[in-house]
Amino acid sequence: MNAPTSRPRNAACALDLALLEGLRVNRPAVQRRVAALNASRSVKQQYQAAWLVQALQCIDLTTLAGDDTPARVARLCAKARQPLRADLLQGLGLARLQVAAVCVYHEMIAPALAALEGSGIPVAAVSTGFPAGLAPFETRLREVELSAAAGAREIDIVISRRHVLTGDWRALHDEMRAYRAACGDAHVKAILATGELQTLDNVARASWVCMMGGADFIKTSTGKEAVNATLEVSLVMVRAIRDYAAATGFRVGYKPAGGISSAKAALQYLALMKEELGIEWLNPALFRFGASGLLTDIERQLEHHLSGRYSAAHRHALP
Repeated sequence: MNAPTSRPRNAACALDLALLEGLRVNRPAVQRRVAALNASRSVKQQYQAAWLVQALQCIDLTTLAGDDTPARVARLCAKARQPLRADLLQGLGLARLQVAAVCVYHEMIAPALAALEGSGIPVAAVSTGFPAGLAPFETRLREVELSAAAGAREIDIVISRRHVLTGDWRALHDEMRAYRAACGDAHVKAILATGELQTLDNVARASWVCMMGGADFIKTSTGKEAVNATLEVSLVMVRAIRDYAAATGFRVGYKPAGGISSAKAALQYLALMKEELGIEWLNPALFRFGASGLLTDIERQLEHHLSGRYSAAHRHALP
C-alpha cells in the first residue's frame, strides 16, 4: 500500500487557455457510459469482500460539524485506527487495517494528531473558508498556512466558484497556485463543488485548471451542496485526470465526496476508477472517499460475508 504522501507532487504548469477553450463534454455519451457501468459491473462473495476492504482503506473518515469536540475527534480517530472489529479482521485473514486519513476543521487538528500518534494515518484539514470559500483571500491563504504549520499533512481547499461561473480561468489558476505554495509539504486537495458549477464543461475546465495550478487531488464536493458526488461528474473528472497524466506525466488523485453512504455505491466508484484510470489508482495515494457513513455499511457487508447475516447498523455506529 502506497503512503498517501510518498508519491511525487504535482509540479503544476502554465495555464493553457487554448486547451480550455477546446474542452467540450458530450453529456449523452457520459450518461450512456455511466448507465453501462451500472448495468454490467458486479462482484460477489470473496471478490466483493476484497473490493470492500480496498474501499475501506481509501476512506477519509470525516467529522465537520459545528459541535465537534476533542472527545468526538478522539473517538473518530480510534475508529480510523481500527475500522473493523477484531473478529471480522481475523475472519478476513487480515492482521491490520486502517482508513486513509482523518479529516477535520483546523481547531481539531491538535486533538486528531494526538489521537493518531504512531498510526501513520495523516490528518487532513478543510480550509479556505470551507464550505463556501467566500472569506477574504488573505484570510483563506493564512488558514492554509496555519493548518499546514499545525501538522495537517493534507489540506482540502475550496475553489472560488465565481471564477468558474464567469470563465475567469486565470484567476482560478492563480488562486490554486497560491494555495499550493501555502501548503508547503502538505498535499492539497482542490474541492470543485461540482453541484454549483452548472455544466459538465465547467467541471472539465475547472478540473484542468486546478491540476495546472498544482492540485495533488481534485475532489467533487464539500458534502454541503445540494448535489454532491455523482458518477457522471466523476467520469468527467477522472478523464481529465487521465488526459493530464498523459500530457504532463503527473498522476493526480481523485476524491468523490458527499452522499456516498452504501457499499454498493463504493463498488461503482472503484469500478469506474479501475476501468478509466487503471488498477494503480485504486489505493489511498491516488483515490479517496470523502465519507463517514460509508464505513458503517462496508462493515455490515463484510460481517454478512463472514456470517451470512446482516447485523443492525447501530452495532457499527460511528462516534
